[in-house]
Amino acid sequence: MTAADAVWGGLILAGAAFETYALRTARQGDTLSESTRRWFRVHTRAGKVVFAAGWVGFSVWWVHHIIA
Repeated sequence: MTAADAVWGGLILAGAAFETYALRTARQGDTLSESTRRWFRVHTRAGKVVFAAGWVGFSVWWVHHIIA
């Protein structure tokens, strides 16, 4: 295991732990989904378009980046 593996693993574990905590406490606005909706303002048409374009663009780039 490299130092980078430990750091990335720790970040993923911390994120998963906080998401679990947010789900268990059921406080409004704490989950990653709720935060993402707020950050991108998906209640508006423009927010939906920006989020969808960003998500699709990132997904296409990521797949190409990993398998190419």
